[in-house]
Amino acid sequence: MQSPTPVQESPPSDGVPVPQRYWAAATILLGLALAVLDGAIANVALPTIAQDVHASAADSIWVVNAYQLAVTISLLPLASLGEIVGYRVVYRLGLVVFTLASLGCALSGSLATLTLARTIQGFGAAGIMSVNGALVRFIYPRRMMGQGFGINATVGSISSAVGPTVAAAILSVANWPWLFAVNLPIGAAAIVFAWKALPATPKLRQPFDVSSALLSAVVFGTLITGIDGLGHGERALAVVVQLLVAVAIGAVLVTRQLTRPAPLLPVDLMRIPLFALSVATSVCSFMAQGMALVSLPFLFEATLGFNEVTTGLLMTPWPLTVAMIAPFSGRLADRYPVGVLSGCGLAVMAAGLGLLAWMPAHPAPLDIVWRMAVCGVGFGFFNTPNNRAILTTAPRARSGGASGMQALARLFGQTNGAAVVALVFGLAGARGSLTTLLIATILAAAAALVSFSRLAGGGQAPRTRG
Repeated sequence: MQSPTPVQESPPSDGVPVPQRYWAAATILLGLALAVLDGAIANVALPTIAQDVHASAADSIWVVNAYQLAVTISLLPLASLGEIVGYRVVYRLGLVVFTLASLGCALSGSLATLTLARTIQGFGAAGIMSVNGALVRFIYPRRMMGQGFGINATVGSISSAVGPTVAAAILSVANWPWLFAVNLPIGAAAIVFAWKALPATPKLRQPFDVSSALLSAVVFGTLITGIDGLGHGERALAVVVQLLVAVAIGAVLVTRQLTRPAPLLPVDLMRIPLFALSVATSVCSFMAQGMALVSLPFLFEATLGFNEVTTGLLMTPWPLTVAMIAPFSGRLADRYPVGVLSGCGLAVMAAGLGLLAWMPAHPAPLDIVWRMAVCGVGFGFFNTPNNRAILTTAPRARSGGASGMQALARLFGQTNGAAVVALVFGLAGARGSLTTLLIATILAAAAALVSFSRLAGGGQAPRTRG
C-alpha cells in the first residue's frame, strides 16, 4: 500500500508557542463545550418544545435523534477531509455551521424546521468533534500531550454535568429558543479565536473520497438506527433489514478502504494493536457508562422514590469527579503505560457500578453519592490516558483518522448503551435498572481486562512519533 504524501503548510513543530497555545486551547475548549452542552440541554427541554410546537412526545424525540444521527454519519468523512484541507479549516467551518444553525434553532416555529436546523447543527458539531483531538496533538508539545487531553476531558465532563442545570435555569426565566440563542455569543467568540490562533497542520496530497464518505454515512446511519430500533421494540423485519444493509455496505466499504493510502475508514490504523485495543476499550467503557447514566435516573425516581431535583443532584458526582481526576490522570499518562492507568481505572469503575447494583434496599443519598464518585474516579483514570493512546499511536499525518475514530467510538458506545437499556427495560420491567447495572459492571470489568492486555505490547503510546 502506497503511503500518503504529507504537504507541509508550515515547518513541523512540537506544539505552538505561548501565548498562541493558550488561545488555540481556548478555541477547541469553547467548541467542545458548545457541542456537549447542546446535546445535554435539548433532552431536558423536549417536553416544553413538544408542547410549544404542538408535537407528540414521540415525534419530538427527533429533535435529539436528528442531531445525534448527523454527528455520527459525518464524523469520519469530516476527519478525513481535515487531513486533506487542514484540521483548522474543518474546525472553523464546523464552528460557523454550528453557530448559524443555532440561530436557525432559535428562530424555528415548527417541529420540521427545528429538526432541520438541529440536523445542520449536528453536522457543525461533527466538524468540531472530528478534528478536536487532532488539533490537541498539534497545539501542545509532546511532553504535555496527556495534560492537553486531560483538560479536554475536564471541560467535556463539566459541560455534561451542568447541561441539565443550565437548561433548567434558562427555562425558568425564558422560552426554549433561548437554549439555542445562548450559543451565538459563545460561538462568535470561538470563531474569532479559531481564525487567529489555530495552527496550520500538514496536509495529505490526495483527493477526498466522496464515494467512501457516502458509503460510511449509510453504514453508520443504518447501524445506529437499527440498534436503536432493536432497543425500542421496532418491528423485527425493519431492524433486521437495517442491520443487514449496514453489514453488506460495510463489507463494500472495508474492501474499498484496503486499497486506499489514507483510508476514510481507518483500517490502516486498526492494524496497530495498541490503537485497535484502545478503540475497543473505549467502545466498551462508554457503553457501560451510557447504560449506567441512562438507567440510574429510573432507579432513583421509580424505585427509590427520589424527586427530579434530588435525582439531578445524585447524578452529578460522577461527571464532576471525572472533571477533577482528568487533569491528574493526563499528567500521569505522559509518564506511565496506558494499559496500567486505564485498566486500573476501569476496574475501579466496575467496582463502583457493582456497588450501585448491590446498594441497600433503602439507601440514603450519601450512600449513592460516594458510589457515583467511585465510578467517576475510575472513568477519569481511564478516559484521558486512553484518548492519548488513540491519538498518539497513529502516525502524525493520520491524526485526523485517529481523532474521528476516538469520537466515533464514544458515540457508538453511548448509543449501544442506550439501546441495551431500552431492551432490558422492555424485558425486565421494574428491575430493569438493576439488571442494566449488572450488565454494565460485567462490561466495564471486561474492558479492564482488554486494557491490561495492552501491557503485552508495551502498553504505551509512542511519545515521539512523527
